[in-house]
Amino acid sequence: MVLQVEANTAILSFYGWWQFAVCLFAFVALMAIWWHIGKRQNDFGQVWLALSILCWSISGAIEVYYAHSTAANGFLLDGWRSILSLCNSLFILLALPWFRYLPKPVEQVIKSKFWIYIIGLPFLFSILPTINKMISGKTVSIISELDVYYAFLTLAFLGLVLWESFAKRRLKILAWLSLVTIAITLIAQLYKLTDAEVNVTLLSAIFKTSLIMLFFALALSWVKELAENVIPDAINFHIKFNKQKNDKGNYERCVFLKGLPGGHERKVKLTPTLYELFVKFAKRKKDNQNTWLEIKPKSYNTTEKNFDINDYNEIKRLLIALLDGIFGKENWTKDHHFKPLKNTLFEMSEKRERKIRLAIPKENISLEPRGK
Repeated sequence: MVLQVEANTAILSFYGWWQFAVCLFAFVALMAIWWHIGKRQNDFGQVWLALSILCWSISGAIEVYYAHSTAANGFLLDGWRSILSLCNSLFILLALPWFRYLPKPVEQVIKSKFWIYIIGLPFLFSILPTINKMISGKTVSIISELDVYYAFLTLAFLGLVLWESFAKRRLKILAWLSLVTIAITLIAQLYKLTDAEVNVTLLSAIFKTSLIMLFFALALSWVKELAENVIPDAINFHIKFNKQKNDKGNYERCVFLKGLPGGHERKVKLTPTLYELFVKFAKRKKDNQNTWLEIKPKSYNTTEKNFDINDYNEIKRLLIALLDGIFGKENWTKDHHFKPLKNTLFEMSEKRERKIRLAIPKENISLEPRGK
């Protein structure tokens, strides 16, 4: 019996030192990435994820502290575990609104002003009984594992967001690995609610290591996106227009874009209407006489004057079609892709005359051969 107690103490002590050291290193590394890159982007999502890992590190230190303690301190150890587990879940949930890609079913919820209440109230209802348990040493069975129920809420949202983040960046293997990790974490949490004889410590080490690696993969995928998907300046952007026959003998209206990160030329297919609008911009830019196109005012009802563009939404649809062709449908965001591309391709009249023109230098524009 004494040998078994000593063995359990040694295991908890080893696990505590491992969790303290590894999670502390991961916390510092994630904060370093944020300090060099995320801070400039004013993005604090990575800070919350780093803090969630710091909770695990503190929990490991507490495991070491109580490893040789008496049974009388059991409630204190369990209480600290629950509090730090709740804080870990809370920080993960606080990070979600900063994610660039969110699944449509939960995007409005996570981005809403009520999100802090949705995650904050369950946190308070969970942590207060836990503190009471630590002080009194007594607890009601139905609330003995409130941190586990709060973890279920966290895992549901985290799984959806991780899948969407990796999938939208075309990293499907990492997306599937994120679901596997969420499943392992869920199993570990479920075992906490049972009396099954299973090594929960081992499961905890597995899912914590996996989640830390996923957080680093997420950070690197974000850095990769910042490096590869930057829209170039107008002077480095090249456009070529051409109509090509497909296998069925029908003409496809294509635009070839060069200057984007990666070096290779991007081919984008456009509808006839959008293609003709883009060509109109290009031809006007090539003409040294008048490079501006005029947008019809919303309140202008008379037909006495013909405008180059009937509605500003035509330009918006053109930009969306170009982004879908470059990055894949919906694999882009308004702030990181749409606005930079708009500012690169077009410039508005300084006098606010509802006039717009192509900002690309005319030397960088190649029109389709005549006769096509």
